[in-house]
Amino acid sequence: MAGRKPTKRVEPRFDRPARRRDDLRVQASDRVAGSGRRGRTGRPRRGAKAAGRNWRLLRRAAYWCTVLALWGAIGLAVVVGYYGAQLPQMSTWAVPERPPNARIVSVDGELLANRGVTGGEAMRLDEMSPYLPRAVVAIEDRRFKSHVGIDPIGLARAMVANLIAGDLVQGGSTLTQQLAKNLFLEPDRTVGRKIQEAVLALWLETRFSKDEILELYLNRVYFGAGAYGVDAAARRYFGKSASELTLAESALLAGLLKAPSRLSPARDPQAADARAQVVLAAMQEAGLISPGEAVQAMAMQPAAARSYWSGAQHYVADMVMRQLPELIGAYRHDVIVHTTIDLDLQREAEVAIRQTMDGEGKDRDAGQAALVALDPGGAIRALVGGREYAASQFNRAEARRQPGSAFKPIVFLAALEADRTPESVRRDAPVRIGKWTPENYEGRYHGPVTLREALAGSLNSVAAQLVMEVGPKRVIETARRLGIRSPIERNASIALGTSELTLIELTAAYAPLANGGRSVTPYLIRRVTSADGRILYERQAPAEPQVVGAREVAMMNDMLREVVRSGTGQAAAIPGWDVAGKTGTTQNSRDALFVGYTARLVAGVWFGNDDGAPMRRVTGGTLPARTWARFMGAALDGVPVAALPGDYQAPAIAMPVARPGLFGTTGALTADSNPRPEREVGARRGPRNILELIFGVRNDPG
Repeated sequence: MAGRKPTKRVEPRFDRPARRRDDLRVQASDRVAGSGRRGRTGRPRRGAKAAGRNWRLLRRAAYWCTVLALWGAIGLAVVVGYYGAQLPQMSTWAVPERPPNARIVSVDGELLANRGVTGGEAMRLDEMSPYLPRAVVAIEDRRFKSHVGIDPIGLARAMVANLIAGDLVQGGSTLTQQLAKNLFLEPDRTVGRKIQEAVLALWLETRFSKDEILELYLNRVYFGAGAYGVDAAARRYFGKSASELTLAESALLAGLLKAPSRLSPARDPQAADARAQVVLAAMQEAGLISPGEAVQAMAMQPAAARSYWSGAQHYVADMVMRQLPELIGAYRHDVIVHTTIDLDLQREAEVAIRQTMDGEGKDRDAGQAALVALDPGGAIRALVGGREYAASQFNRAEARRQPGSAFKPIVFLAALEADRTPESVRRDAPVRIGKWTPENYEGRYHGPVTLREALAGSLNSVAAQLVMEVGPKRVIETARRLGIRSPIERNASIALGTSELTLIELTAAYAPLANGGRSVTPYLIRRVTSADGRILYERQAPAEPQVVGAREVAMMNDMLREVVRSGTGQAAAIPGWDVAGKTGTTQNSRDALFVGYTARLVAGVWFGNDDGAPMRRVTGGTLPARTWARFMGAALDGVPVAALPGDYQAPAIAMPVARPGLFGTTGALTADSNPRPEREVGARRGPRNILELIFGVRNDPG
């Protein structure tokens, strides 16, 4: 290498026109496929260039889609985590207890009503009509059995349908999501709520089977008209248990879930039926029913449902719910309330009231009525609080109103306990007590009459005399012993029933006369049990004290028999039965009553108007007495006849004067030696004064 002459370095140049060995530019022949893809000009073909560009675009799109998907997943995870963090800790999640239901049953265990937030009982899936779960799944969530709580296919379908329609026409929520919303969340239409709903739906799917989720859903979903759950809805719209629903009825209920208020058969039977047709078609398409079953169900005509719970038993249910907390306190689980109501008698009472109201009541301007029936021990066997519960839920059997002359038996009982007898004689004539002069009906007076005749004819002047003889205080004490708790004014006008009482307590006050004189406390609830049979309350019947003596019971029954036999209550007679009772009418026929009894049953009937408007010549001896007889005749049909307690025999006294009796019977009168109050007897009646207006009394036809 030594001595070699160094060579001159040649720098490369790019401006020479001809190629030399040291030229570094790439020629066409150097390209891998250059010789086969050149055109005349030696340039690449246009299609190959476009294909390369498209491929690069596809790769770039795939890249960015992947990037966006990753970022979207991260963003979704962040959003889900954010809203999920606002939920309670998962370890504390639990399905809340269903609001408790009170199942109210008759003395024979027949259902009267359900009461509670839901309006019905919880039912197992196998207890429901088999058509009902199928109908709900077909129309609400056809892939219910296969998804995991969230249905991406259904969600995508709903999004497309909503975009096409430009409105919210479909929802993508599954049944599990709807259950999660009902159980845990507020009904807000926000993204956060939907995310929480999805999280909870996934949790429900891990904790419960599909059948358990469907059962929870069907027992809690809202069907409109205050009905939560399938049993409440079935009883609300069809008057039957959910176990008895037909295919057509099941389809109608399933159709309500879309819009319970708008599609309610109580509001729009045609709309409800049209929606039911859609449900039936969906069931057939899903293979849940045969074409023949679908056709048969579609042929059924829509029936208008009741606008509200109908039936007088709901007055009873309302009373039960007011009394229940006092007996068992707050309750968290379903309970069964066993009442004293005889459902057959309850129906007869409702029929009797309706027949009178639809007949004579309409012509006499009687707008409302009430009826209470109890056995001689105080158990309420039937109660009607008004003409129609659906129209008015106000219970008139518990409302305080003037009883009129129906209060007079208490006055006469106080007199008998003060050593008077049915044969005691008083002069029926205008009586002035202070500045008050009570009048008889139509201003007629009958002169000397026995107390038996005075009570049978409902003579106001004699009743007022007796109050002044024994004193208002003693009359009030007698009323208290008979169970009346309402306030009673301590004045002479109580003889005409001016103090307001409830029909229940007035009717119960007659019961000691039917049972031999024992005290009576009306009651409605016998026992309360849990759904599994555990006793929560049971009425312990106390030893009722004797509040009316045997002598007075016999005398009162003798006198009140005469009211029905020949007095103002003749319309209440029941062939073959020993009947006693008393009529009552307030001023201008604003209230009309009849309270009567046999040895088996005691009942009171009231007619009137809620606003106190007068009726047209309605007295206690007309509509109330006839309705009482109609009800009692049906209630006692087939019951062994029994006589009222006591056998009073009038003393045989030689009567010097004989004359026609007050009601066409022959009798004789003598004055007794009982003391009389100081008063003016036989004085002319002066003009109406302010005291008379305050007392609210004038003439009472009984």
